[in-house]
Amino acid sequence: MFNDEDHRNELRKQLISIVGRRFVITEEKKMKPFTQGWRLGGGPAAAVVRPATLLEMWNVLKLCVEEDLAILVQATNTGLTGGSTPNGFDYDRPIVIINTLRLDNIQLIDDSKQFIAFAGATLFQLEDILYEEGREPHSVLGSSCIGASIVGGVCNNSGGALLQRGPAYTELALYAKINTEGILELVNELEVDLGDSPEEILQTLQNKRYTKQQVRATDKLASDRTYKKTVREVDAKTPSRFNHDPSRLYGASGCAGKIAVFAVRIDSYKRPENKRVFYVGVNDTQLLETMRREILGNFRQLPVSGEYVHRRVYDVTKKYGKDNFFIINTVGSKHIQKLFNLKTLLDRWAAKIDFLPTNFSDKLMQKISRLLPNQIPSSLEKYREEYEHHWILEMSDEGIDEARDYLISFFKNHDGGFIECSEKEGDRAMLLRFLAAGAISRYHICEEEKLGDMISIDVALRRNEWEWFKNSIDDDVSVVDKFCYGHFFCHVLHQNYILKKGVDARAVKKVILDELVARGAEYPAEHNVGHEYRARDALHQHYLDLDPTNTFNPGIGQTSKNKNWT
Repeated sequence: MFNDEDHRNELRKQLISIVGRRFVITEEKKMKPFTQGWRLGGGPAAAVVRPATLLEMWNVLKLCVEEDLAILVQATNTGLTGGSTPNGFDYDRPIVIINTLRLDNIQLIDDSKQFIAFAGATLFQLEDILYEEGREPHSVLGSSCIGASIVGGVCNNSGGALLQRGPAYTELALYAKINTEGILELVNELEVDLGDSPEEILQTLQNKRYTKQQVRATDKLASDRTYKKTVREVDAKTPSRFNHDPSRLYGASGCAGKIAVFAVRIDSYKRPENKRVFYVGVNDTQLLETMRREILGNFRQLPVSGEYVHRRVYDVTKKYGKDNFFIINTVGSKHIQKLFNLKTLLDRWAAKIDFLPTNFSDKLMQKISRLLPNQIPSSLEKYREEYEHHWILEMSDEGIDEARDYLISFFKNHDGGFIECSEKEGDRAMLLRFLAAGAISRYHICEEEKLGDMISIDVALRRNEWEWFKNSIDDDVSVVDKFCYGHFFCHVLHQNYILKKGVDARAVKKVILDELVARGAEYPAEHNVGHEYRARDALHQHYLDLDPTNTFNPGIGQTSKNKNWT
């Protein structure tokens, strides 16, 4: 155990011998970006290690197992429920964090119909690589995961906003696990012949020293091919997707870091020739639900996506997301990760200066944003004035005419309206939705002196739920503000409640979640349990099966943090 200075120094030397001095961090302040969660979570680590090759990662894992250390594998650390950092100080072993962002290779296979992504590769990279091939990724970047890694999405069953593709899922992965006897094993389920020994397998993959013939055709899934049918079943009494769904727990999929994933193999998709965004406005939630049911039940072609935004979310995103609107529209989304890193550095610097406030970067950027012009097109602003509920419906190819004809017909007989967006209007509308979570968080930060705690609910409602918008707590005097937005076709909604000062947020959240469960909902829907929620039985069993010694990411899902689950 590395419980004194000599042992810690020895650990550091051994790690440096594997990855080099520059890529081993042991100073507490410098480790903070890796040990502190984006929204919650945080705790100590013995070291942060940043391997550059798969073999380096394997050798770090071997050392940690030999020294009886807990292991936490992390990529971009963008999770909302604290699952990619330590949580608290009650672990029975020191933790080593392996950050995988230097392992960012993406290899196209099968004429670009599939790809193999290493542990640190991001969706930003994948979009650029596939674009040149006329293909698209399995997932899009959401409001909570700008810069997210591909493997992180699989490990957390994230996504599902894209109706034709479903949540991130694969049965094809390369990973390390520790067996019941405490021995580290490399498991190759990629269905690619890479060799026999761990060293040979990892180096062959690293250098892409395999041929087309070594990539085996397989019946194993590289995406969720049932989701298109599932989401159309609008009369079903269960949600369409949620994190602990047993049907989507397989190996790396849903593992939440209970194994060390080196790479995954996933399907890509042909890029549509045309896309179009329709911006829908209504004042009646039942009308929106009627449209959802008719589109899913009757359209020949499924929509690309359908994102819901309430007027209150619109207002806060317009004001508190203005700078991010401006940056993305000016320099593009691919630079957002670098800007997030700069933001972290600025906050670390500000924390050393007594007179500067907490969350300094958010408060500074909000002041600067006052100088920027409004980023939202006037056509959408007009709809904001007229309608409380906004639905951003994206269609492709033949579905464009189908949607246009339907909307024209529907609004002949119902109150409301729609805009067939120009490319600029459509891009701004989608950005409005995907900047919402960050904008709401900044609103809470900037108005912290006036406001109490904020509760975040990530819920999957029944597919046949009609009363999707309102919870009984909404009119309670303890609630100052409510925000609702999400992926409306699959009934996955994000609800943020801001409470009065002094109100017990945990008690209020329990009331909300208990009510939702009584109505047949499931939670969390897509942010995974992290350290915020208790893992349900099926998910807990998945963790036990993958990690019988409880070495990887101990404590996830409010489970035991101790070795062997004691």
